[in-house]
Amino acid sequence: MRIFSPIVNKGLFSLFIILFSASAGVKGQIYEPVIWSFSSRALSPTEAELLFSAEIENKWHLYSQDIPMTPPATTFTFEDVKGYELVGKVEEPTALEEYDPNFEMVLKYFAREVTFRQKIRLLSTEPVTVRGYVNFMSCDEEKCLPPADEEFEFTFNQQAGTSMTNGDSLKGGQPANGVPLAPVTTLELQHDSVTGTAGSQRQEQVTDSSLEEVNAQSREKKSLFYFFLISILAGFAAILTPCVFPMIPMTVTFFMHDNERKRKARFQAIVYGFSIIAIYTIIGTVVAITLGPNFANFLSTHWIPNVLFFLIFMVFAASFLGAFELTLPSWMITRTDKQADKGGFSGAFFMALTLVLVSFSCTGPLVGAILVESAGGQILKPIIGMFGFALAFALPFTLFAFFPSWLANLPKSGGWLNSVKVVLGFIELALGLKFLSIADQTYHWGILDREVYLAFWIVIFTLMGFYLLGKLKFAHDSDLNFISVTRITLAIITFTFVVYMIPGMFGAPLKALSGYIPPQATHDFDLNAIIRENTRAVMSSGTNNPSGGQSSAELCDKPKYSDFLHLPHGLQGFFDYEQGMACARKLGKPVFIDFTGHGCVNCREMEANVWADPKVLQRLRNEYVVIALYVDDKTQLPEREWITSTYDGKVKKTLGKKYADFQITHFNVNAQPFYVLLDHKGEKLVQPRAYDLNVDEFVDFLDRGVQEFRNRMAAL
Repeated sequence: MRIFSPIVNKGLFSLFIILFSASAGVKGQIYEPVIWSFSSRALSPTEAELLFSAEIENKWHLYSQDIPMTPPATTFTFEDVKGYELVGKVEEPTALEEYDPNFEMVLKYFAREVTFRQKIRLLSTEPVTVRGYVNFMSCDEEKCLPPADEEFEFTFNQQAGTSMTNGDSLKGGQPANGVPLAPVTTLELQHDSVTGTAGSQRQEQVTDSSLEEVNAQSREKKSLFYFFLISILAGFAAILTPCVFPMIPMTVTFFMHDNERKRKARFQAIVYGFSIIAIYTIIGTVVAITLGPNFANFLSTHWIPNVLFFLIFMVFAASFLGAFELTLPSWMITRTDKQADKGGFSGAFFMALTLVLVSFSCTGPLVGAILVESAGGQILKPIIGMFGFALAFALPFTLFAFFPSWLANLPKSGGWLNSVKVVLGFIELALGLKFLSIADQTYHWGILDREVYLAFWIVIFTLMGFYLLGKLKFAHDSDLNFISVTRITLAIITFTFVVYMIPGMFGAPLKALSGYIPPQATHDFDLNAIIRENTRAVMSSGTNNPSGGQSSAELCDKPKYSDFLHLPHGLQGFFDYEQGMACARKLGKPVFIDFTGHGCVNCREMEANVWADPKVLQRLRNEYVVIALYVDDKTQLPEREWITSTYDGKVKKTLGKKYADFQITHFNVNAQPFYVLLDHKGEKLVQPRAYDLNVDEFVDFLDRGVQEFRNRMAAL
């Protein structure tokens, strides 16, 4: 294959976009803003021009080939086929060049319509077929669609002077350069449905204005600003470690040794600071451009990378707690140190490199944590993260080199530096559990359920609190003669967090952590669930249901997959669409469809903050048959339950893929959470809803569904 693009097809932008569009917090339609058509014309008996035309929907844009990222840069790939050769590269008209809020930089793009052109030379009198595909991305001002491929095919017969595209009927061409043209053919192709890209055979779009408002409310803007701030804090934390803090006066004196040339020394200090920033930023850039775009789904859901990241965090935590030191080979440090001794601006650079290498045992875990956190993100994330870390890390060295008198005000090195390192070790120990939890939920291992996860956090932060109070001591710690105000303040904050988590061990929802800990359905000892079961038993013994309907506890039969899938707050329901619909018909109730996912943060927030409201719970429990459809579950279906998608023609072999396809084909939506109310014919009662934490509006949504269902039943 030959790829004709000015950009090397690397980078993580597609990874970010795929995760962005598939992440649980974003809901939207299957947008189709671009329609491609392909045609050709003869320039001479042996030359032709291929035309790739894109019709772009209003307010959307298609990116140029000439931008520094692929994707979103438009790229054309041609198969190596004998009988023709490409003449030059794919040409494009002058593009607009403006600031793009999606990528926070100035990029080139096209609006409304654009035609790309590629000249070819025919080398044979036999029929020649030119095949390939165009990879592209389309965005509006708020969102981007995943990168998509559009295949093309041209067949030329040099002697007959004809051109055909996938057998389409030929259309008359126009003369060019005085040479009679071959008939021009145009073909509009449909994009891959899973990626949500454009095509001529468009499915029905949801145009109701209320749904558009829901879409607008549910869209989230994924900003890098907070990650940048976290990286800066990590950089400042690295300064306060025993490998780095003592080096401040040592390295500053390197630039202040010649009082007669202070100006040159200060300029060297600037070079030193910028060198530190450059070294770390280059590390982030290398990470950004070496992971391919197809790595996205693997990183986000597969157990291998998540378990690997978990182990990395555990190793870093052990290093900070004093189990061992992460060090680089001594020869590497010795070489850079010799280069630094040469002085001058090159000496300043190698002095910076020496600092980076020597401090690796303390900064390595922090840098590694930043890179792990950004590994599944956009291409800018590791670069910006490392830049923020390096900026904070380099700032003190540069400032003290400029103002050496400030060194007298620095606290002396001592045991407090190791205390900072140990506290960071506790934090990394807790954060690493997140990756193991993701793999555990997706593959149903059952080793890190909610109460186990909380128990780990409670123990970890309790130990950290005791350490801050001086009740625990590690090998490298100094004796603590008294407790400072700083330590007691941090201890109070830590123990307050522990006390907040303790009720979660007995089923408390812990709304502040709902999006970051395992779902409550995985909790084994849930007092709330016990109370609910007892209340349900009392009600079923003869007490009338306050809503006048049957409780959802009275299910028709045992739900499929209920051995590993559960609804929150003790709700009873189904995880198979056909089984749930059959029960709804038997009970005479409308259906509440919950499109959700194990890794859906916003789904957990909706369940903790909206579903948990008594008004919502009462309606879900008594008025509806609830069907939760997990779109990311890895459970393999038996072959008799495999389905072939009518949308993309692919065979769906897992539970998650089956219901992800069901959501797309039936409701033209591909993100979660997404809530749909249906009657017994599978028709919508009211317009669906997505992520929205307004409880009153959700109650109104449920009430309107019940009323519409009753109206339809009365009309039968």
